[in-house]
Amino acid sequence: MSADALISRLAGVRAVGPRRWIARCPAHEDRHPSLAVRELEDGRVLIHDFGGCGVTDVLSAIGLGLSDLYPDRALGDHLPRERRPFDAAAVLSCVGFEVEIASVAADNLANGITLSDIDRDRLRVAAVRLRNAEELAHGLLR
Repeated sequence: MSADALISRLAGVRAVGPRRWIARCPAHEDRHPSLAVRELEDGRVLIHDFGGCGVTDVLSAIGLGLSDLYPDRALGDHLPRERRPFDAAAVLSCVGFEVEIASVAADNLANGITLSDIDRDRLRVAAVRLRNAEELAHGLLR
């Protein structure tokens, strides 16, 4: 399956570079795009949800499986491992947004404003996304 076929099943899709997109994750209530999609030169499609959803959860939410991320290959045709699934600019863009969420919450708390349940839940999402970005960065640096 091509990335075009995958992203046609997603909402809120926006191109962030050549063969790179960000979209709302179909596996959770996602008001801000958290799902990164990248198509490699050889046709493989990589996905990562900064909201914390697993690949199989994302794919099953749109009726796909893991095999749909790979192009059809002849038996014995091996693909090289991709070490850098997302570029630093895409990761930093997501991190910057989540830091802004945390900053607003910190300012509210510093000014004595109690966070609502919705605000606390969104702050938890920001924390998960920032941890995921950190893990991704460690994977990229190895």
